[in-house]
Amino acid sequence: MDFSQSEILFAFTLTLLAGLSTGIGSAIAFFTRRTNETFLTVALGFSAGVMVYLSFVEILPEALESLEAATGNYYTIGTAAFFAGMVLTAFIDRLVPDTINPHEYRNVEEFETYDESERDKSKALMRTGVVVALAIGLHNFPEGLATFMAALENPALGISIAVAIAIHNIPEGISVSVPIYYATGSRTKAFFWSFLSGLAQPVGALVGFFIISAFVTDMTFGIVFAAVGGIMVYIAFDELLPTAEKYGKHHLVIYGLLAGMAVMAISLILLPAGF
Repeated sequence: MDFSQSEILFAFTLTLLAGLSTGIGSAIAFFTRRTNETFLTVALGFSAGVMVYLSFVEILPEALESLEAATGNYYTIGTAAFFAGMVLTAFIDRLVPDTINPHEYRNVEEFETYDESERDKSKALMRTGVVVALAIGLHNFPEGLATFMAALENPALGISIAVAIAIHNIPEGISVSVPIYYATGSRTKAFFWSFLSGLAQPVGALVGFFIISAFVTDMTFGIVFAAVGGIMVYIAFDELLPTAEKYGKHHLVIYGLLAGMAVMAISLILLPAGF
């Protein structure tokens, strides 16, 4: 299995753009007075629907197809890799202490409650900011790998997943900006570290690039791609849906979830050649 330089560059650029969307969350926090919770609820549910549907309908089947070309025991290997992707993401998630977990999402309104006296009490302002940024980066690493591998296998599939990841990164950017702003009292530093934390996703893409460069076979690609499906499903159930529930009403989450699945299903029907 071989990929051209243009295909690799496209996949990497897509991953970079998805990762840097954390900066959009920071910008929203700085330039709006209130969080549009209805929009975020539906958008996060939509992203979850996109990820779950594509994981089961496109990513896992394509992984199994690659494995079938390499081994007769393809289904067992593909299934094991799929769940290994979930386990890997769960393990990374557990490495981050709950006190600095970047998925404890916050609202824009918290900027209005900032107290200058609280900033004076902090003894390690930049350390706090860096730790939170690193926590976000650790969470974003497998997402970068997933986006890159999907875009490499199929550009249209990669675009769909990149958009879903980008939507997911917007409230994540808010959640990074708020505590760092509290820690430093600087909107510039809050934006910088939030923006920088998104670079972990292209780092994940680089890991994916080195994997396929060193082991470009149907077997290795099938295993990694199946693991990507597991990563996407875990992100949807562990991050997107719980966060959407926090931002709004339950039924809005479900409507967004179903809409995401429906849009992807219609895309596959109308544009089969693109996928």
